[in-house]
Amino acid sequence: MDIILMLIPAALVFSVGALLVFRWSVNSDQYDDMEGEAYRILMDDEDMIPKPKGPKQTEASATENKDSV
Repeated sequence: MDIILMLIPAALVFSVGALLVFRWSVNSDQYDDMEGEAYRILMDDEDMIPKPKGPKQTEASATENKDSV
């Protein structure tokens, strides 16, 4: 019976930690470009990899825009 008093809080702490890590990964755009990594393995050239769609810019495209201005 004593072990239940330790396992329930441990399970709650673990669950909250897993939820926080999952929310961090979603908020930091870890799941945005699902096709790009699959093509990156197969292709050698960077120009053959499809660009991610959406309003967010990557660091590379942001620096290209600054250089072209």
